[in-house]
Amino acid sequence: MNPFLESASSAARLVASGDPKLFDIVGLSLGVSALACVIATAAGLLIGAMLAVWRFPGRRVVLVLLNTLLALPSVVVGLVVYLLLSRAGPLGAMGILFTPAAMVIAQSILVTPIVAALARQTLDDALHDHGDQLRSLGAGKLVSALIVAWDERMVLLTLALVAFGRAVSEVGAVMIVGGNIDGVTRVMTTAIALETSKGDLPLALALGLVLLGVVLVLNALIALLRGWGAHVDARVGAVS
Repeated sequence: MNPFLESASSAARLVASGDPKLFDIVGLSLGVSALACVIATAAGLLIGAMLAVWRFPGRRVVLVLLNTLLALPSVVVGLVVYLLLSRAGPLGAMGILFTPAAMVIAQSILVTPIVAALARQTLDDALHDHGDQLRSLGAGKLVSALIVAWDERMVLLTLALVAFGRAVSEVGAVMIVGGNIDGVTRVMTTAIALETSKGDLPLALALGLVLLGVVLVLNALIALLRGWGAHVDARVGAVS
């Protein structure tokens, strides 16, 4: 049998049999990325809303910096977090380097700028369209931001799913701060890199299949949310 087909067949059997090692890695990956996504979404929405509502000196500079952080290299984030959490670093006393907590911190830092930039743009556009009407009704900046955020809730929820997809596919930063320790900090992406280098292609392919499945489910959810949001808007428009 062709080596690729043989590896793919073995990978499919690992997934179908519920291999404990495989699903331990998957469970840790999903848990770390989900927590990082919650933290990054909360922080990103808050930052994005503040930048959309408030005008202050230096705002353009902040926006340029925020957009620059969208292309922040993951290995740079990993290095900075490593230096902060190492024994000689300012946060070394916490003792969380090479733990899932360090991985959550690195992923949160990576994903927050994405959520913040996209949320800021979404809320800014919504306020541009409806801000004058809201102000004429007596709504302040905070109330206006909350109203448009609720109105754009489907888009913002989609941003959260995008954030999770970015976090779960991360490899560079989590490799540096997690150390890829078996049973402790080994996640899908780092395990794929390691098992490929070791020649254990079936396990690497099985993890790749699961990772692709996660991404597929996320894209399906995003499509469903967009379709549901469009359906709700159409019904509201028909009623009004």
